[in-house]
Amino acid sequence: MPILVPRTLLATIALSTTLTLTACDPAAEAEAPPVPPPASAAVSAPASSTSPAGSGKHTLAEAATAGGLTKATGAGAVSDVPVDPGEMRDGMHLVVADYNRAGQTSGRRILFVGVDSVPEDPNKRREHLWRGLIDYALQNGSTGTPSTAKPYQPGPFGGSLECLSLPESTSTTDVICGWSDTTTAAVALFPRTTPADAARLFAAMRADLEH
Repeated sequence: MPILVPRTLLATIALSTTLTLTACDPAAEAEAPPVPPPASAAVSAPASSTSPAGSGKHTLAEAATAGGLTKATGAGAVSDVPVDPGEMRDGMHLVVADYNRAGQTSGRRILFVGVDSVPEDPNKRREHLWRGLIDYALQNGSTGTPSTAKPYQPGPFGGSLECLSLPESTSTTDVICGWSDTTTAAVALFPRTTPADAARLFAAMRADLEH
């Protein structure tokens, strides 16, 4: 015997099915315009001390002026390599120079030592240069144990730049700074200054010595 279903019930089921299909219709959803995200949803990238420019290949070259300092020349200029730069291979450049501050005519100069086209991790080469420069500094008027290196802004070429001080009995000390990026490593000795001042000057020097 067939089961009789009231017409009103069939009509209700048909209407419900039609509404369900309409709600799930992709074409109906596509017709609705996209809702733009609120302005507050935009998130800016965090600031970093490492510049994207550090990913490129750079070279070093002597500069007559670097960061406003004047390269020493003549009999009083550095004539040898006071710091072991590590293994030098074909294609690498070694830059050794000392620089006078504005108006300086005597006293200890700022000593710079750097290499480019470093075949190994440039951070390791910087550590090698750092150790040699610390030994050099301690034999030339600096005393005390080096402090822990602190990071500073590296400048437009990116990579990393760090400085450490050699404590002495007065408020100012000798400071050693070093930078490294993908292909270069360099260090400098700044007599009688502070790490923050040396870091700013070293970054300015780098802009003229690295290309």
